[in-house]
Amino acid sequence: MALTLRSSTSFINLKDSKSFKTPDDISGMVSFAQIKPLRPLRVKNSMHEVAERGVSTEARRKDISERLHALTVSHGQNGTKVPVYIMLPLDTVTLGGNLNKPRAMNASLMALKSAGVEGVMVDAWWGLVEKDGPMKYNWEGYAELVQMVARHGLKLQVVMSFHQCGGNVGDSCSIPLPPWVLEEISKNPDLVYTDISGRRNPEYISLGCDSLPVLRGRTPIQVYADYMQSFRDRFSDHLGSVIAEIQVGMGPCGELRYPSYPESNGTWRFPGIGEFQCYDKYMRASLQASAEALGHTDWGKTGPHDSGQYNQFPEETGFFRREGTWNTEYGKFFLEWYSGKLLEHGDRILAAAKGVFQGTQVKLSGKVAGIHWHYGTRSHPAELTAGYYNTRNHDGYLPIARMMGKHRVVLNFTCMEMRDGEQPEHANCSPEGLVRQVKVAAKTAGADLAGENALERYDAGAYAQVLSTSRSDSGNSLSAFTYLRLNKSLFEENNWRNLVGFVKSMSEGGNNRLSESDLGRTDLYVGFIKEKSVTKVKEAALV
Repeated sequence: MALTLRSSTSFINLKDSKSFKTPDDISGMVSFAQIKPLRPLRVKNSMHEVAERGVSTEARRKDISERLHALTVSHGQNGTKVPVYIMLPLDTVTLGGNLNKPRAMNASLMALKSAGVEGVMVDAWWGLVEKDGPMKYNWEGYAELVQMVARHGLKLQVVMSFHQCGGNVGDSCSIPLPPWVLEEISKNPDLVYTDISGRRNPEYISLGCDSLPVLRGRTPIQVYADYMQSFRDRFSDHLGSVIAEIQVGMGPCGELRYPSYPESNGTWRFPGIGEFQCYDKYMRASLQASAEALGHTDWGKTGPHDSGQYNQFPEETGFFRREGTWNTEYGKFFLEWYSGKLLEHGDRILAAAKGVFQGTQVKLSGKVAGIHWHYGTRSHPAELTAGYYNTRNHDGYLPIARMMGKHRVVLNFTCMEMRDGEQPEHANCSPEGLVRQVKVAAKTAGADLAGENALERYDAGAYAQVLSTSRSDSGNSLSAFTYLRLNKSLFEENNWRNLVGFVKSMSEGGNNRLSESDLGRTDLYVGFIKEKSVTKVKEAALV
């Protein structure tokens, strides 16, 4: 997320999938184009195998049995239970502030409940709720969703989404920041992140002005705190019960990071190193002050001059190459400052959130991006430009985990479904190594760790990887897993079967296996819902 947006990018080379018609025509005909090697796989692609027409019942039974067997990975002797949540569509609430397709949502929630999921996650978009003016909040669409979720006996994770929707992988709709905020940005473009070429990024307010009253007399942190307070006031009766978790947005895609790899307008492409985002006047003033405090005035005049451009590789730059500037005294100074500003930003927002929600019993969480490309290099350039000072010689995730642990905030990490062998060699990826490092950092810091998949995956291999990742052998086990995302593809027969098997394995310690008698039936496909209710489940395809 998601790449990250839900968010880190991956390249998968799977077999072709063919069209098929699901039982009762729930999703109609779905065609899957061939996935070419070494091409970025967008979230809209479906990465799974489907049963071919004409295959015998016995062969199909055997195929499903083998794939479900892959989902029974043990969590270890403790049989740790991991609750599974499902992300709702980005446009769950409309631009008008109403719940989108309520009948379809109701049917979807019914199916998810039957599948054994713990609950669902929804983005509470700043650009929707406070769009009519400062401190004019409209929570009505979300209130309807909360009531619906409660009726089905599910839990809800709510994301305080202070970023724009649009311009990243998986962004299926456009929800900009509130109009009155955009008006302030038009008057003062330095309110948003800026790269060395002067490109402005409107996804999120620059952390450089966190403590300045630049939003009509309020600081951005005050605006975020007021928003969260309004949410608490509106949903006080449900906090800690139906609403189990608040994920606090801290950057683009809701993640604690800089927008160093923006996809909009083709600015960045995988596996580019990205660019530092420290050239608005507030960030430049902070850099200058930090350099002067150390007696190195020249270090504060600008950011690194040799860090390259968005789509370059590390060895093409002076800063990120093997023995580059990143490992000099100047490089260490800059990276400490750049990553330190991000940590301070997260600390401010989480402190505000803790103050708002204390006493409610609701969990707080924060999201960190799974930037796995160039992880195999010495400098880890893509992580550095995003604000994670993680190199061969420096652990960038332990400080983040400690900051979150201090506030008793769950660290939510992406790319849990990815395997090293699925990635292109030239990109030096290692999502598995990255996840291991983050798990150890969270355990060392005493922070709970939760996970998400970065890209839409429906295949048994991805689920098996999540099950393996959720074990506690290399760090702490996951406190929860949120699956991306509820859509029509999820309700296709084989996808649904895989999801149900995965949820059961996660919730029952990884040792549960679906009954052989279910493998050739369609009841499982509709979540064990009886025939009289099938018509309701059909509506889920509309989500």
